[in-house]
Amino acid sequence: MNIEKEKILEALRPIMMPSTSMDIVDAGGIRDIMIEDNAIHVEAVIFSPAMNMRRKTENQIIYLIEKLYPQARITVRVGSEKPSDDKIAPVETSISHVKHIIAIASGKGGVGKSTLSANLAIALSRKGYRVGLVDADIYGPSMPIMFNVEDAMPLAVREGDKDMMAPIEAYGVKLQSIGFFAKAGQAMAWRGAMATKALQQMIFETVWGELDFLLIDMPPGTGDIHLTLTGALPLTGSIIITTPQNVALNDAQRGIELFRNDNINVPVIGIVENMSYFTPAELPENKYYIFGKHGGKNLAEDYGIPFLGEIPLVQSIREASDAGQPIALADDSPLSRAFADVADSIVLYAEKSIQ
Repeated sequence: MNIEKEKILEALRPIMMPSTSMDIVDAGGIRDIMIEDNAIHVEAVIFSPAMNMRRKTENQIIYLIEKLYPQARITVRVGSEKPSDDKIAPVETSISHVKHIIAIASGKGGVGKSTLSANLAIALSRKGYRVGLVDADIYGPSMPIMFNVEDAMPLAVREGDKDMMAPIEAYGVKLQSIGFFAKAGQAMAWRGAMATKALQQMIFETVWGELDFLLIDMPPGTGDIHLTLTGALPLTGSIIITTPQNVALNDAQRGIELFRNDNINVPVIGIVENMSYFTPAELPENKYYIFGKHGGKNLAEDYGIPFLGEIPLVQSIREASDAGQPIALADDSPLSRAFADVADSIVLYAEKSIQ
């Protein structure tokens, strides 16, 4: 087996150094990588004395190297030390004044995760909360379209001695998306390390200011970006969105297991079921369960997780998103109330989390 230190270092970049905006490699946390035959030993340090953070970092290192070299014998030792240079490990970051960070995730694409994220952000803003939204779907950003700001470009601003970015504001929500930096239809042909680095910059080099909620519209799946975010951000919790059919439920289950993994340990606030039933405009009282019935609710019960609500499959939701005016903007409509109810559940959970 040909084991290369350089490949190991690149594989470890999704791990964020605690209390910094840098990955563990750039922050100097990987002190030594020793290779002998089929064995790999990593010596690392983190800027935190907390035993659980050291154990978490150790498990992340093992996990990422095992993905690269599944047949290798891997040992890791993680120590802790104080940063010697504030420029390497700034304690004050762009998210220091964000009260709650919520990840919105699914195990697969096409279930309406971005639609939920956009409408939840607007619903929270309309309730008077200060809200930010990160479009973390690096390969398929959609928020510029949904918020009708496709031609917007974040401006460069000077924050202390740093060059930062000002988020785009629309409908009372502060937005950041890779879509602002790419041409329409442009494919983001990036490897995992490049994508996670871009995402780190989007989050930590944006001037968010004081926010009550920062929502993270996660990409589909359970890959490196998820590991980066859960390691770098002090997540209040996560929301899993699914559709009723078994294929989506199976992937949603993987999403739940990801956040419940001992190495990640992010609370799951609840499950939202999208496309729960079809209601034609001419028959508003009728419900057709074309993808199955109560799949999301049953999954929530199986895991002992709150079920946060059903979002119907209605043409106007799609039309509103495509027009850049999410349905949550509609005053007192049944659909906007559906998203407002989910927003209420998030607020209630956030309030309990700080008591």
